[in-house]
Amino acid sequence: MSTKQRSSFTGKLGFVLAAAGSAVGLGNIWRFPYLAAEYGGGIFLLVYLVLAVTFGFSLMIAEIAIGRKTGLSAIGAYEKLSKKFTWLGWLSSIVPIIILPYYCVVGGWVIKYFSAYVTGAGGVVADKDYFGGFIGQTFEPVVWFAVFLGLTALVVFLGVEKGIEKVSKIMMPLLVIIAVYGLTLPGAMDGVKYYLLPDFSSFSMTTVFAAMGQLFYSMSLAMGIMITYGSYMKKDVDLESSVRHIEIFDTGIAFIAGLIVIPAVYSTAVATGNPAEEYLTKGAGLMFTTIPQIFSVMPGGNVIGMLFFLLVIFAALTSSISLMEAVVSIIHDKFKLSRHISCVITIVISVVLGVLSSLGFGILDGIKIFGKNMFDFFDFASNSVLMPIAALFTCILVGYVIKPKTVIEEVEISSKFKGKKLFIVGIKYIAPVFIVAILVFSILEGTGVINI
Repeated sequence: MSTKQRSSFTGKLGFVLAAAGSAVGLGNIWRFPYLAAEYGGGIFLLVYLVLAVTFGFSLMIAEIAIGRKTGLSAIGAYEKLSKKFTWLGWLSSIVPIIILPYYCVVGGWVIKYFSAYVTGAGGVVADKDYFGGFIGQTFEPVVWFAVFLGLTALVVFLGVEKGIEKVSKIMMPLLVIIAVYGLTLPGAMDGVKYYLLPDFSSFSMTTVFAAMGQLFYSMSLAMGIMITYGSYMKKDVDLESSVRHIEIFDTGIAFIAGLIVIPAVYSTAVATGNPAEEYLTKGAGLMFTTIPQIFSVMPGGNVIGMLFFLLVIFAALTSSISLMEAVVSIIHDKFKLSRHISCVITIVISVVLGVLSSLGFGILDGIKIFGKNMFDFFDFASNSVLMPIAALFTCILVGYVIKPKTVIEEVEISSKFKGKKLFIVGIKYIAPVFIVAILVFSILEGTGVINI
């Protein structure tokens, strides 16, 4: 690929689907339902929505506009805007380099569970002790990690237009299939009621912090991805409208994931006679322990489980593709290497860090950093520390150094900027305050100073 001729998406639909595919991933399907259940259902949804249309809107507009204006990925983009902020490009670039390997580890777990349902072994993975035993192995989890990383690399090798865009167009519509079936199960309506009706007595600042953390993770903010995707965006594509559509996709899929998971949990509680709260466990426990238990008591649960994990593969793959694309673009732009060589370098880095992450549950479990195994440390360092710092200084750069008018002028190349006033207030005042709060909260929680 010539360094002068940059790939681009064919139009608004291709850009929105690819960027939304980046935003929609594992966080939407297991993390969002857990947080919604933990923090009061409807009240969490309300807080998340308010933050998405203010904080999320401002940061995403800024990042995509920076990418389109400069035509570069994070390092080159920040350097072009301000030499003093070149370091911020490097910081943002470190985030996807750290996230991609351990994300592919989880993607490998998903493929493993999908294969179990395909072979009729859904009852085996439903055992509450199965998951812990599986990830503690040395060999098999690494093999599944390699399979998922290979699938991701294959799409990125094909290039932006031929790879990411076409895969996203096929995958995104498939993510809504299962929800209707789950709503027909006995007891499901109790879950719907809990999920949708706000419980204002459950509101606290931790609700806001939890929603903010989910927003970062879910919308692919502060990791160079939206800058990279913006650099592929044509000047005649309506930037503001595209961001609105990405937000709708992201929030919509997360909402539907909640409609899949939470009513199914309540239905399982009815079937087993256990409290629903017992099944709403955090993180990996929800996806790989609780959900298989739910499918084991469902009529046709093996088929439903197969479809569910197939859709999770699709969601995880679109996000891992965007993570790898960001890293490849950074290497390609900064070091003037060909796309294929950049892909190979990215794969080598990912294999090394991914194997360390996978073995962190097994033979490397004794190696701790700040009391965390390798997998948890990479997750904490990227999501709780580096991303908020990168977002904060992006707000400072746009709000007070190059000024909001730089972004506004880029947006107005393609259309009138209807949310201009909201953007200015958001990028200068709302976003920085919330980012500092979530950064402090995340570090205190992650280091065990507070326990929420």
